[in-house]
Amino acid sequence: MIRKALIKDAIKIQAIINEYAASGKMLSRSINDIYEVIRDFSVYEDNGEILGCCASQIFWDDIAEIRSLAVKKDHAKRGIGKQLVNYCIDDAKILGVKKVFTLTGVDGFFKKLGFSVIDRDTLPQRVWKICIHCPKFPNCDEIAMLKEV
Repeated sequence: MIRKALIKDAIKIQAIINEYAASGKMLSRSINDIYEVIRDFSVYEDNGEILGCCASQIFWDDIAEIRSLAVKKDHAKRGIGKQLVNYCIDDAKILGVKKVFTLTGVDGFFKKLGFSVIDRDTLPQRVWKICIHCPKFPNCDEIAMLKEV
């Protein structure tokens, strides 16, 4: 049910993400941005329908970010998000990553998955290269969390 994303999934991934972005719960992603990082994405598919997505982006030799986690609202609270995050963590482990982090507004969800709140300033400077393009920068309200894998 969970697999690496394909090019044909990009528009569906964008729709799921931007549904949350429209309500201010996550940042929107352009279709171009999704195509550029499609290899980072995994999707949860059921009977040919994409129900959720999550991306894992490598930042350095020992750290990756879990990002763009979104599940169709009518399929939320069914464990799909947890499965997607765990799939991305397993993928990071295969690559030799030792730590995964996330920037989130739903810290309770990630705490249940073993993540701990950390000081954002402890994250690699390379992370902020992406953040400077965020409309919330420099007044970010997201919580930085980390899990040793």
